Amino acid sequence: MALEINDSNFQEVVLDSDKPVMVDFWAEWCGPCRMVGPIIDEISKDYSGKAIVGKLDVDNNQEFAAKYGVRNIPTVLIFNKGELVDRKVGVSSKQTYAEALDALI
Repeated sequence: MALEINDSNFQEVVLDSDKPVMVDFWAEWCGPCRMVGPIIDEISKDYSGKAIVGKLDVDNNQEFAAKYGVRNIPTVLIFNKGELVDRKVGVSSKQTYAEALDALI
């Protein structure tokens, strides 16, 4: 399972990480988000120890969604050394997400 990321742990888990971080911005009511969720969970297992992969519920955590201009969900943001380096909006394939992390590892 992907790590649960929220407004209170975002700084520590995402911005202060020395590993690449992938964050899936999603909501319970979002159909396409339910398609991306299992892919993110698989990537979390595949990249265990190499990258941090998590999910942030935008309904309950709006601070960082607003800060990074997340207007459509699902949106997957990829961070490296605290900097936003990539953004995938909508549903993408597992390979697309994996390649984004591979480029940073």
